[in-house]
Amino acid sequence: MAFAQKTLRTGATPADDQIRVMVVDDAVVIRGLLSRWLDADPGLAVVGSHRNGKRAVDDIEKSDPDVVVLDIEMPEMDGMTALPLMLAKKRDLIVIMASTLTRRNAEISLKALSLGAADYVPKPETTSEVTTSVDFRRELIDKVKALGQRARRRRSAVSARAMRAETAAGRTAAPARPVSNKVNTREAFKNGPASSPSAPRAQFKLRSYPSVRPRILAIGSSTGGPQALQVVMRDLGTAINDIPVVITQHMPPTFTSILAEHVGKAAMRPSKEGQDGEMLKPGNIYVAPGGKHMLVEKSGAGMKIKLTDDAPVNFCKPAVDPLFESIANAFGSAALGLILTGMGHDGAEGVRHIASAGGAVITQDEASSVVWGMPGAAAQTGMCSDVLPLREIGPKVARVIKGVTR
Repeated sequence: MAFAQKTLRTGATPADDQIRVMVVDDAVVIRGLLSRWLDADPGLAVVGSHRNGKRAVDDIEKSDPDVVVLDIEMPEMDGMTALPLMLAKKRDLIVIMASTLTRRNAEISLKALSLGAADYVPKPETTSEVTTSVDFRRELIDKVKALGQRARRRRSAVSARAMRAETAAGRTAAPARPVSNKVNTREAFKNGPASSPSAPRAQFKLRSYPSVRPRILAIGSSTGGPQALQVVMRDLGTAINDIPVVITQHMPPTFTSILAEHVGKAAMRPSKEGQDGEMLKPGNIYVAPGGKHMLVEKSGAGMKIKLTDDAPVNFCKPAVDPLFESIANAFGSAALGLILTGMGHDGAEGVRHIASAGGAVITQDEASSVVWGMPGAAAQTGMCSDVLPLREIGPKVARVIKGVTR
């Protein structure tokens, strides 16, 4: 049964600046707990709570949520069945999949991203673990807020542009229609919406590319990363035949092994989780395993992977900063880094290490990022060599690997 608007905190209608959230989970205890957590944040308002996908789909138009936290396994209608039906009713809806850490659920969560879900959040396996997990609560709230705010900004940009267009045409601007009639969420998160233009490239201080051709490509990503990685790896083509690729994506165990499989299919190259002591091979892709930091270090005439169980960096494990620092130390000016969409600022310090060693970093622009946290922080260092839309990154990286930097 749906909550009355703001039942949990004030009983008042959500304010215009609050992000409207719907929680869908068949476990009443979990559903109530998540709703209380979210509703306790002053920037969020829980407008609906349902035990299965069917009830949630039926309530989308009435509750009009900005974000839906959607469980996968539910009676009557599961999350994967409900997902496209929700997006059909509200095409700019942000859907965050919530699932426990099983291989099956990890597979389903990554598939959901290709069908229009914006992100996922892994749930602890038991109710008691959910109740006591500070990290899970923080991740859930952070993602709802970051993705919800991004969606609201995009809607505002679309509405403002529509009003300007009507005014320019000599008509009285009518109230803007909801962006749900205009924007397809799946395409917006894949390609970057035209409604949220990126800051001009010239706005950022950029460094020249080194004259040395890269001997490794290191990629860091988080929220929106699995989708972005698919695009970039497809676009790289044969450029990575002669160099290894190392990737840190903020993901838990199980998810990273499946991500490696998906990335390998997109790139049509061998791809797997990195193993401690494994020698890097050209044309191969190595993904940092969830729960471990992945580094690269010299080993004789070659380079090998080193996995560590050190404390989280920037609340992340694996983290991008340790990987980037290690490739800066190991490869110097032959290091090429890439920062894709993601929350937070992980990778910014690593960018400084690569730049100081003479290497180059490319970062994704704001318009094409699901969340412009990590790439934004990287761009603001003034030590990147390019800030590009997602669709331009793969071709550019391919040219840089081949020695063409213009």
